[in-house]
Amino acid sequence: MFRGVTGRLVTGAVGVPRYVSKTPVARRLTDRVKDAAPFDASLLQLLVCPLSKKPLRYDGETNELINEELGIAYPIVGGIPNMIPQEARLIQKDGDASTTPTQG
Repeated sequence: MFRGVTGRLVTGAVGVPRYVSKTPVARRLTDRVKDAAPFDASLLQLLVCPLSKKPLRYDGETNELINEELGIAYPIVGGIPNMIPQEARLIQKDGDASTTPTQG
């Protein structure tokens, strides 16, 4: 829903053509912004999964907030957690193969 809104605001306000945001230089600049701000781990006391309302675990390797119960990971972009369920990615839980039901 909000994907690309910032780009449209910036390119519209500055008057930069939209195709400029697709150039390698623009991509490198946006990648720097994404990685610039670290995540504040004290937010974990306040944040819960919007779907299950359970606490989340921070994974510094992938820079994501993990919901172990549902097996989903919310990305952190520029130090800000993206808690939109549609933007979360599915992660594989350990032992999924042993819990699959068999047909009989």
